[in-house]
Amino acid sequence: MVHITRKPVVAVLKETAQGERRVALVPADIGKLSQYDIVVEAGAGLNAGFIDDDYTTAGGRISTRAEAIAGADLVLSVRAPDFAGFVPGKVLISLGGRDTAVTEAAAKAQILHLGMERLPRITRAQSMDVLSSQASIAGYAAVLEGARYLDTLLPMMTTAAGIVRPAKMIALGAGVAGLQALATARRLGAVTYGFDVREAAREQVESLGAEFVFPDVPDAKAEGTGGYAAAQSDDQQARLRRALTASLSRTNLIITSAQIPGRAAPILIDDETIAAMTPGTVIVDMAAETGGNVTITQPDEVVRHGRVTVLGPTNLPSAAPTDSSRLYSGNMRTLLTHLCKDGALNLTAGDEILDALAGGQAMPARAAA
Repeated sequence: MVHITRKPVVAVLKETAQGERRVALVPADIGKLSQYDIVVEAGAGLNAGFIDDDYTTAGGRISTRAEAIAGADLVLSVRAPDFAGFVPGKVLISLGGRDTAVTEAAAKAQILHLGMERLPRITRAQSMDVLSSQASIAGYAAVLEGARYLDTLLPMMTTAAGIVRPAKMIALGAGVAGLQALATARRLGAVTYGFDVREAAREQVESLGAEFVFPDVPDAKAEGTGGYAAAQSDDQQARLRRALTASLSRTNLIITSAQIPGRAAPILIDDETIAAMTPGTVIVDMAAETGGNVTITQPDEVVRHGRVTVLGPTNLPSAAPTDSSRLYSGNMRTLLTHLCKDGALNLTAGDEILDALAGGQAMPARAAA
């Protein structure tokens, strides 16, 4: 094991993916990471509302991208960047852990990529859970995005000219994003419903004032491990779609967020269901990046099928980049604290969290002090 007689250096990169407005570390967290030397690429936080002076005031150093990468022990990013300027042996922490293209590019460049999607679902890793923190933002943003395309209002209104009845909203998938969507829609005055193949989700849905919808379909429940839903057969999915059609045909706004790690998103809404929907219905398909829960979803496009509108946003957290960056940064801060204890950066195998993030990649046996 190699010991480096200096503080380990963390580089925070400016995002280059189109439409990505978040930043991996915010100024407020720099002062809480005194065990590290933090170097920030110039302009990294601008799109999230943080200027370079904010970072220097907090104790960070501003640098060019090339210099930041060259001197870093750990490189932080929200989305996995291209690996131009990375030398073999560099360590990147970012999203992209389930992206085959990222995995292959990292292997080719001999980069150790710690993919945040691989974080284990264990108690001591909860405060590092980027997927959950970002899903909360996404669920909120999905309702606002859907409301923009609705022909009707979400809340009930009583006016001298007449009464506007409240819209009906349903969340298909009651994970973090779906639950946040339900909470947001209810605050905006909609009548809310929630569906999930996990019976355990019933109590969570009802705690938010929504009605839990579960059609009477044999073998429809699919409890998986780690809080996720289990995969269903094509026949099970087809029977479930037919059973859900009646509920969806009476709904104005539908938020879908059903996903299964490592697999294409299950189809919850097909052409037959869409044909039965109320004119003006809006669907926000939050699973667009993994194939979509709707047959006609197109990533980052608005698809109109008759008078039904289907939105396929793939980066809803960037709709609120300041707060989503703060949450992402909080997750990163906790992870960085875990990796560097008593002044030593530990990237050796054997730690449950680190091994999961690495996903089977070989890790350098080294420490920094």
